[in-house]
Formats: sequence, C-alpha cells, structure tokens
Amino acid sequence: MTSPVLAEALRPARAAAAVVYDVALIAGFSLLIGLSAQVAIPLPFTPVPITLQTLVVLVAGFLLGSWRGAVAVLAYLGEGLAGLPLFSTGTAGLAHLLGPTGGYILGFLLAAGVVGWLAERALSALPALRAPVAFLVGTVVIYLCGATWLGAFVGAAKAVSLGVLPFLAGDALKLLAAWGIVAALSQIRPRRTPVGRGSTPPGQG
Repeated sequence: MTSPVLAEALRPARAAAAVVYDVALIAGFSLLIGLSAQVAIPLPFTPVPITLQTLVVLVAGFLLGSWRGAVAVLAYLGEGLAGLPLFSTGTAGLAHLLGPTGGYILGFLLAAGVVGWLAERALSALPALRAPVAFLVGTVVIYLCGATWLGAFVGAAKAVSLGVLPFLAGDALKLLAAWGIVAALSQIRPRRTPVGRGSTPPGQG
C-alpha cells in the first residue's frame, strides 16, 4: 500500500539511496525554512514579524511526514544556532532563539511533527479534509507556543493581541496556499503496473 505521505511513497527501495534521499529532503527543507524567514514584514506594534515560515513548515510536515519534518526544523535551528543568518531578518545565534519570537520557532518544530503525524494517519474517513485539518492543528500549535513564550516578554494579557490576532488573516491565506501546494505535489505518485488479465508478469514473456 502506498504511503499517504509523499516523501515516503517516493522513497527509494535501496538502503543507501534511501539515506541520501532522506538527507537531501531534510537539508533542502531546512534551507527553505531559513529562506522563507527572510521574507519578513516587521509590524511597528509587535516584535513578531510576518514571515512565510509558517507556510513552509506546514508543507514540510505534510509532505515529509512526522520525523523528517521535525528533523528538517531541527536542522534549521542548528544552522541558525551555528551562525548562519537564517532566522528572521537575517539574524542568527542563541540570542534570537531566546528572544520574544523564540516560541514561534520552537512551535515550528512541534507543528512539523504534528502535521506529519496527521498526514501519516491519512484520516481516511475525510480524505479531502486531511490537509486543511492538519494545517489548522499545526497553526494552533505554533500560536500556542509562540504566544506563551511572548507572554514572558509582554505579559500574558498582551500576548494574544500582539502575537496571534494580527496574523490570523495572513495565516488563513498561508493555510490555503499550503493546501494548494500539497494538492498539486501529491499528484506525483510512483506508477504501479498491475499484474492481471492481459498483462505479462515480470520475468515472463
């Protein structure tokens, strides 16, 4: 049975090739997350900028699955902590991670794993809603982590008004965009040639 997760469905059967495949996907998506952080729009009333990271994290979790999606975010964190300017607005290092927006970055890690886990479950009773449900849950996870951490800097009362409400409309658009992206990419599936009446089994003929 083909895995509902695209990365797993396309994974090579040979062990060596599969390892290279996994490493390439994880490294590639970690850089995509870092590049998406550079598309940042600062808002004057909150320390939290608008970025494309949420979109890429949701797509990564859904396409890669739980463990690859989470490891891709971990790799992104490692690259930023190592000094690569991949955090928002080209920053790097532990100081950024411990700043007011650090909770959102940690939320990306949990969200990628949760979205991937939901993608792996397939939600067969509602297949058309598998992606939007997973993306909605992942977005809530990011908000919970980000607003909770932000509350330590601005107070719990302001955390929602500064860290959640200004981003609802934009994140709704990102959710729709993520849904469109995975819907298009999920059409890529390995071709299976069935063996049945009128066909020649492998090794015969």
